[in-house]
Amino acid sequence: MSEPTVEEKCKPTSQQDLCIPRKKAPKDPCCSSLKIFIVALSFAYFSKTLSGTYMKSAITQIERRFDLSSSVVGLIDGSFEMGNLLFLAVVSHFGARLHRPRLIGMGCFLMAIGSALTGLPHFFMRLYEYDTVIQGLLNKTVSISPCQYSTVPNNYSNAHIQSSNNTGTDCVKDTGSSMWIYVFLGNALRGIGETPITPLGISYIDDFAKAENSAFYISCLQTITLLGPMFGFLLGSMCANLYVDIGFVSVDSLTITPQDARWVGAWWLGFFVSSAILVLAGVPFWFLPRSLPRQGEEGNENFNVDQGNKEQFVLPNTHSVKLANIAKGFLPSLKRLLCTPAYFLLLCGIVLKFSSFIGLLTFKAKYMEQQFGQSASRANFLIGVLILPVVAVGIFLGGLLMKRYKLSVVAGAQLSFITSFTAFLLLLFHFSTKCDNLPVAGLTVSYNGTPEISHDEHSLMSQCNQDCSCSTSEWDPVCSDSGITYMSPCLAGCTTFTGKGKNTVFHNCSCVLTPSPVEGSRSVSLGQCPRGPRCTRSFTSYMAVTVLSSFINSLGTTPGYMITIRSLKSLALGIQTLVMRTLGGIPAPVYFGALIDSTCLKWRVKRCGGRGACRMYDSNMYRVIFLSLTTCLSGCSYFFIIAVIVLLRKQFKKEEVKALQQTASKQNETKLQSPEMCHPD
Repeated sequence: MSEPTVEEKCKPTSQQDLCIPRKKAPKDPCCSSLKIFIVALSFAYFSKTLSGTYMKSAITQIERRFDLSSSVVGLIDGSFEMGNLLFLAVVSHFGARLHRPRLIGMGCFLMAIGSALTGLPHFFMRLYEYDTVIQGLLNKTVSISPCQYSTVPNNYSNAHIQSSNNTGTDCVKDTGSSMWIYVFLGNALRGIGETPITPLGISYIDDFAKAENSAFYISCLQTITLLGPMFGFLLGSMCANLYVDIGFVSVDSLTITPQDARWVGAWWLGFFVSSAILVLAGVPFWFLPRSLPRQGEEGNENFNVDQGNKEQFVLPNTHSVKLANIAKGFLPSLKRLLCTPAYFLLLCGIVLKFSSFIGLLTFKAKYMEQQFGQSASRANFLIGVLILPVVAVGIFLGGLLMKRYKLSVVAGAQLSFITSFTAFLLLLFHFSTKCDNLPVAGLTVSYNGTPEISHDEHSLMSQCNQDCSCSTSEWDPVCSDSGITYMSPCLAGCTTFTGKGKNTVFHNCSCVLTPSPVEGSRSVSLGQCPRGPRCTRSFTSYMAVTVLSSFINSLGTTPGYMITIRSLKSLALGIQTLVMRTLGGIPAPVYFGALIDSTCLKWRVKRCGGRGACRMYDSNMYRVIFLSLTTCLSGCSYFFIIAVIVLLRKQFKKEEVKALQQTASKQNETKLQSPEMCHPD
């Protein structure tokens, strides 16, 4: 009898086989590492979008605090895209070869440092000072004549004129003159930190999740991401309602309200809140593994570990070869891509559309402030509570429609185009929802009440105030019973005042128009005159159209996103993102801001001279320029998109004709060969 082989010796008997427990198919654990990663990534998405939208909501406060123009604030806002683009390609290429969860954690911490750096200048600047005639006189009860007071050598107005022409010691001591650079750097650092979160997070899920679960996990991420902007604008609303130096200055001593153009909210507070949230978001990633067994293959842990180790040791030897191969094929592929007419036209359309969106999002709250007299707090609140939830519902319903009716790529493209174009047409109604310019003596109306627009400082003086020696650079508006606002009590020709703080009332104002000296009041109170009920109705119509157009536009977001993913290759998608953010995300806030600056009627004069933040805009010109720019950019994008559709239809027709010709030729060949097959030699 032959001896048993080694394999037969090692093979268990049938009795032993019965004793060995069979391994069951592994189930998905409820708290697997992958699901923990998805929860952590969802919170990271929420945190990064919250900090980004808070930056948008704080634009007005930063502009006023640092005495900047809208174009410079637009440059600060674009610094996020600058930092993001610097490292996006590097992180996307090399990040997948490293410890992805820890890179995402590092990105969250960098974003936290960037947010903290953005708010840090507040603690190195002196207390915020705003122009006011009664500053320093709040505790006095003696009646003082603002008109005569401006002729005293130590008065506010003359001091303001002297300091505005001073280029000496005061200018050097003004620590806030260049502090906005730290806001710029902090926002850029936040952009650098954001680079690994999206590409590495999505690739990590795609590598280790089941194919059927991957799309569901990514859709959950997108849904949770929508909560970030909503809470970001709500945080911005809360901070804008708090005074910038809260805790150091008594709110009761202030003579301005959140509706005033000089009001600055606690802009810095939201950046530290978002920084703390980002730190919390980054902690879990440091405890997650570099690689995971794929869902459903949890038993093959050794294989995954070995594979990870092999990758770690093989990469240093083959990395230079791969880079050389990629470099050789990249430029020809890029040239072919950009020389494709349909793709180039699509790229132009997307850049225009994205530019319009970025400009609108950056300055939408400011538009609501200047056009309809809303405070920054209320504008941010309405965006966060009304517009963004409607957008979230629209995106969800768009995905539901695509799944319910199983829309093809062509049907999805048609739905996306129809919804986008319908929303564009609705936005044209914004041109009819307007508020007239606030009547300000010397700026939008003359002192006798005649409407006129003037940029000339000489128009601020009149016979009624020519003996008051007023400063035309100050902005301390007062409101009369006739509804006309005057830039200061001095320019209103007031001689006495009573009360203190917000309750100060100026009397015997020679420039105030009254029906008759006996019945009418020649007194003015602090602050601009409120907008009328007609303006309130216009704002209600504006918000209704905005909410409706936002909902309709968001219905096509999911189909449009899926078309982009399915139709474009990875290189085409990457180039699209790069061009879109470079030509749209960075310059759009700058030229939007520059055009908005062109509508300013009254600039603040800085302590050491020079132009500060704008105090009042020409509402009509602001509306025409802002809405015309957004609608022109969006409208022009549709010409490119229609051209793309025409080219693609021609291409599809050619392919169909070619396919029919090939089918016909094959049928002819079959007919020619069939007699030979039936009658062989």
